[in-house]
Amino acid sequence: QVQLMESGGRLVQAGGSLRLSCAASGRTLRTNTVGWFRQAPGKEREFVASINWSGSNAYYGDSIKGRFTISRDNTKNTVYLQMNSLKAEDTAVYYCATANPSTAKYDYWGQGTQVTVSS
Repeated sequence: QVQLMESGGRLVQAGGSLRLSCAASGRTLRTNTVGWFRQAPGKEREFVASINWSGSNAYYGDSIKGRFTISRDNTKNTVYLQMNSLKAEDTAVYYCATANPSTAKYDYWGQGTQVTVSS
């Protein structure tokens, strides 16, 4: 079983940048696709980005394309989300999750980190 811990969320002004981290413990992330999701108050959870086990492929949600970058450092068992040009609508709790290699479903989730963008 893997435990995920997100960090890096805070209050930032619109136009600013943040880097979120998703650190894993319990077992390695090296074989897993890892995704970032977010959920704003009153809204459904939204896919933000994902990265495959090697870091060679990344996918992004339409609302953040060109502004966010996902990356990973398997030596540190950590996945990152670099967020630039932040907007008020990026305000949400951000979660990371690992995908089961067999089913491709996200089965382990972190507790989330709050990102608040002031306009």
